[in-house]
Amino acid sequence: MKKILIIQTAFIGDVILATGIIEKLHRFFPEATIDLLLRKGNESLFIGHPFLNQLIIWDKQKKKFINLFNVIRKIRQNKYNFVINIQRFSSTGIITALSGATNKIGFHKNPFSFLFSKSVEHKIGTKDHPIHEIERNNFLISQITDNIAEKPKLYPQDKDFEQVKKYKNISYICIAPTSVWKTKQYPANKWIEFINLLDSKYKVYLLGATNDYSACEEIKNNIKANIDIENLCGKLNLLQSTALMKDSKMNYVNDSAPLHLASAINAAVAVIYCSTISAFGFEPLSEKSFIVETKEKLNCRPCGLHGLKECPEKHFKCAYSINSQQLQESLNS
Repeated sequence: MKKILIIQTAFIGDVILATGIIEKLHRFFPEATIDLLLRKGNESLFIGHPFLNQLIIWDKQKKKFINLFNVIRKIRQNKYNFVINIQRFSSTGIITALSGATNKIGFHKNPFSFLFSKSVEHKIGTKDHPIHEIERNNFLISQITDNIAEKPKLYPQDKDFEQVKKYKNISYICIAPTSVWKTKQYPANKWIEFINLLDSKYKVYLLGATNDYSACEEIKNNIKANIDIENLCGKLNLLQSTALMKDSKMNYVNDSAPLHLASAINAAVAVIYCSTISAFGFEPLSEKSFIVETKEKLNCRPCGLHGLKECPEKHFKCAYSINSQQLQESLNS
């Protein structure tokens, strides 16, 4: 029986997209033992996951390097046949190189890729030749599976659906208005403008973490229309939020983690791209999905592969030139 370790110690969105690898490996090797190494804080995504044997947690916030040594020791004890490293950072390269696995696979951009059994080119898509992140990830295992990437998938439990059942007694939409990166975040006043145009038959749920509560409360308190709106930031965990998004008439999100929550449950989603573009590899994968972006030709867009703390040009036209009607079109489609 094969023993496989997948390494993805990045943030939530990247970890969700890595679940496509879990699905694919389980389909090809149903008897294999599959483990996942991830950073502390993301483990709640995998409660009750049917295809994972165990989670190995790396606490990066406290005693990072002592914990790194402990992680490596545990991995070596597990004697994996395959270690598949989705990340490109040196720390995960060290883990992979010292894993003791028979087959060590990772991206060539990792500084320690020369110690891997196999390194794979990491390609970033362009407008003319987009490459999705799940395709990039699949390059790592294509030689032992095939060339078709598997979609990400999460498994909210019955208790998660039961927890959000009380919010589903009316037609509703979900909005996750915040992002860690300001140039990925549709501005608060633009969200307010959009919500004020909504039909009052919809209830609006604002989603986010506890530290998003005040930002969402500001949006809620500035709605003038007769809209029933509730701030759920910090009240639902990730799987509960996913369970709520599943049956939403539409989920409105930035180019951030909630986009991938929607993809992983095949929920209807409209994604607003401000400074980034979907061709980088983070477009929605739901059957009903919409890309919302400026119609203006801006020489400054995209201004980088990832979001920035502020607009380099100081005008943030990539966000402010998106109008509310563009968001409404997805709701009415």
